[in-house]
Parts: sequence; structure tokens; C-alpha cells
Amino acid sequence: MFNNGWRKPSYVMSNYLDRIGAGWVLANPEVFNFDYVPEELVGREDIQNELASKFTTLHLPEGSGRVVITGPVGSGKTALAQTFCRDIQRHLNNKRNIRSVHVNCRNASTSMRVVQRILHELAPGHPDRGLSMGELLMSLRRILRKETSHLIVVLDEVDHMLRRSGDDLLYQLLRIDEDQSGKGTLSLILISQEQVLDVLETAVISRMGSTNHLRVKPYGIEGLAAIATQRAIQGLVPGTWTPEIIRILAEKAAITGDARRVIELLNAAVERCEFRQDAHTERRLIIDDIHVPLNKEPTTSGSNLEHIDDLNPNAMLVLLALCRRLTKEESMTTGDVEQLYAVVCEEYEQKMKSHTTVWKYLKDFEERQIISSRVATITGGRGRTTHLGMPHFLPKDLASRLEMLLKKKF
Repeated sequence: MFNNGWRKPSYVMSNYLDRIGAGWVLANPEVFNFDYVPEELVGREDIQNELASKFTTLHLPEGSGRVVITGPVGSGKTALAQTFCRDIQRHLNNKRNIRSVHVNCRNASTSMRVVQRILHELAPGHPDRGLSMGELLMSLRRILRKETSHLIVVLDEVDHMLRRSGDDLLYQLLRIDEDQSGKGTLSLILISQEQVLDVLETAVISRMGSTNHLRVKPYGIEGLAAIATQRAIQGLVPGTWTPEIIRILAEKAAITGDARRVIELLNAAVERCEFRQDAHTERRLIIDDIHVPLNKEPTTSGSNLEHIDDLNPNAMLVLLALCRRLTKEESMTTGDVEQLYAVVCEEYEQKMKSHTTVWKYLKDFEERQIISSRVATITGGRGRTTHLGMPHFLPKDLASRLEMLLKKKF
């Protein structure tokens, strides 16, 4: 029978799937999940100490604590509460029986559902239907006193519950010990993006304590770099990343101050690096990997190539020199700039501008968010040098546009 020359391929599965599970760069994908909680919370040491100060009596039989944690998305509020609950249970293991329940009020947005979730965590077989709020709270009291446990209740995104059910549940939880001689059955941690103290009734604020409020600021570059470094150490094959690459990722994410953002950027770079691997490529993250755009890339004043069109020709020559080096390297020093600028001026047959003018161009580039800078101590502690990077652009694309523009200028 004729088959027009077609033959059944000898392989069973196409080799385009060989990369799946290859693990050339990625060693432990779990650490890139947003809900992963590391053993050590980096970049938040100061706020951890402040949180612990709200629970200084927790080792005592009657001791309890309460705190409201507010801050923007990705500032580490949830991870802060989760690591505290885990660590305090370990710390007081031989002194007091500590249990914790974490309820996301976005998913359990009424006070009834919140109490049902708490009881389900403490006693999985407890009925969650047909009981009134009073009966549910009575069950909670009974369970805690029977087990002689201290319960830390974490209500995450608590503003969702407050909008639907008000703050009566908070009041009931805060006075759960009133009908017994001892105290210290329950501690309360509220988490919200909003300043929830403004919407609570006076009686609740009085019991929570108006000073028990921790404001968590967005992460800065150093904090984001610490997070990305931690995930790289835990999740990537040794030798596949460099501190310079991590720094650029932190600078890209610094616009939002969002820890999830730097983790997302690192994960995207790893996926890109894994995708381009074969027997002949260098198995490490490179500049091209970290500049792959994401669908939800935040927009900035310097997020498109047209942002450089109004530069004067001499500034373009300086920027072209930067781009050509940063296409190959993660960063460069200010000392390198003038040497490379001299080469570009010779290529375009232009006279170099003074050192002061070049420095002004660099400051303008930084204000436009075309480049970023950081000051580092020279090895051996003798002096300091400024390192330049380009976290928001792909240098080779910027160089191509500059070369096109310069053709019209000279």
C-alpha cells in the first residue's frame, strides 16, 4: 500500500518535552510558590522584634497578646504572622501548649464562617451547621479549656469580614475569658491592607489596644535582594546565578516593593533559562533571562523605548556605551563609562564631552529610570565605587533604537 513516502517516526515522544524535569537550573520548585514559608524570614528582622514585643507575657499561664498588622500587598504581613506563630510554638514548647489558627477572611467573609473555620481546625469532626454563633463560641471555650491550650487566632484580610459582619466577633473573642477566673486563653492577630482601627468600635479598640498596631512598609531593594537570594540558594542549582543578577531583579521589583514580584521575576528568569538549555549553552542565568517581559509588568515612566527619543545626541552616545556593556554584563562601574564612551565617540567621529557633563547625563538617566546605581565598597575596604545596571530595559533593544536614532543625528 502506498503512503506517499510517509513513515511512522521511530521515537515515541518528541524531545521537546525533554526539558520537563531536567532540572538544569531549577532544583526545588516549591520555594517559588507564593504560599511557601521559609524557615527564616529575611528583610523583616526589625518588625519581627516589634511583633514579639507585643507577646512578652505569653509564657505565663494568664498571658496573651493582640496586634493589628497593616501594610501594602506583598509587604510580608502574612509571612510575618505565620513565622511568628510557628516560632513561638517551638520556643514555648516545654512551657505552654500553644496552638494557632490562620483564617483568610477573603474566603471566610462572615463572622459565622470564621468561627466555623477555627473550630474545624481545632476539632475536625465538630459540626459546622445548625449551631448559633453563641453555641459555636461556647464550643470554642470548651475545647480550649479542656485542652488547657492557648490559641493564637490570625484573621488575615480581616477587612472583608468587617465589611459584611461588623466587629462583634472581635469583641466576643477578646472577652472569651470573662466568665472564668483565669485568663490567657486566646491571642488575636489581625492583618489588613487597610487601617482597620479606624472602623472598629471604641469597645473593641479599647480591648485591642490602640498602640498595638504594626505598620509594615513596602520592601526596599535590599530586602527584595535578600528574599531573592534566599530563594535562589534554596531553589536553584549552585553556580547557576550570581549576586549581580539577583540585584537587578530586586531593582526591577523595587517599583512595587512587593516580595511576590521579585519571586515572580526570579521564577520567570529561571523558566527562560531552562527553556533555552541544550548541550552547548551555559547553564546559568544571564541578562536576557531576567529581561523577559511578563504580562503584568508594572508600568513606569521609563517602561517604553520611546522614552529616550528626546535625549540629545551626546547623551545618546553615553547611553549607547552603557547598553553595549550591559548587554554582556550584569553591571558596570562609572569608571568604565568614559572608556567605553570614548570608543563610541570614535566610531561616530564625535568629540567627547567633559567628565562633569558625562556625570550629569548619568544622573539624568537614573532620574528617568533608564539605569539604576548602587554604591559598593571596593574589595579590601579601600574606597567605594558606583555600579550601574539597567533593570527595566533589555540593553540590546535599547542599543538598537539608539543606533537607529544616531544615524539621523550624525
